[in-house]
Amino acid sequence: MNRPLILLSNDDGFQSTGIRSLRAALIEVADVVVCAPEFEQSAASHALSLHRPLRLKQHEPGVFSVDGTPADSVYVALYSGSRILPKSPDLVLSGLNHGVNLGDDVFYSGTVAAAREGALRGHRALALSVANDDSIPAASNLTTQLVKCVLARAGTEPLLYNINFPPGSQWSVAQTRLGRRLYNDEVEFRSDPRGREYLWLGGPPGTRHDSFDGTDTAAFDCGAVGVTPLSLLPYANNESQRTKWVIEGLS
Repeated sequence: MNRPLILLSNDDGFQSTGIRSLRAALIEVADVVVCAPEFEQSAASHALSLHRPLRLKQHEPGVFSVDGTPADSVYVALYSGSRILPKSPDLVLSGLNHGVNLGDDVFYSGTVAAAREGALRGHRALALSVANDDSIPAASNLTTQLVKCVLARAGTEPLLYNINFPPGSQWSVAQTRLGRRLYNDEVEFRSDPRGREYLWLGGPPGTRHDSFDGTDTAAFDCGAVGVTPLSLLPYANNESQRTKWVIEGLS
């Protein structure tokens, strides 16, 4: 029997604990090909490397790296003929990311971008993030169950889900929408040993977030795994209703 094929990527790099654990768990239910950045690309968002050459490396059967962004990795895998994938994947996964991607994080996240690249190319895709590394084995096992549910679903229309695992090893699962994350935003200016100015983006560590009912941030605070559908504009029928008031305001 033909097994499903999963393309697995991330933004932490092809050697990360999260992607290795997830690959080992998924092999029980599908063939898995890894194509991920050679080095960590956290917060790379959906950047594509259009103005420099990329290098593809194969490290072992079914495990590849690209010296580019998460989105580069998925793009390269999907459009390299049979060089990486033996056929079109049934599912594109990105993760397990080391650290959650809640609320506003999805706009910066390289993890989400890798999954989104797959979805934009017409595939079903999941972005997966875990709060604590200690939870990676349990999150890998639950992801395998979620993957089985997605693969069993009739149809092949594109979809994109962002999934976050809070600390722990046993969770309930909730359908959620994006919440709001609040960071300690600032720009810190410093001087190097030669007196030249440099700067760091982002303030002191730590975030706050809302806890409105139904949001991914509220689910996280309650210890539940949040499954958040993310809109793909070409495929979201309700987007026209959401933006109708903008058009009406021009007339």
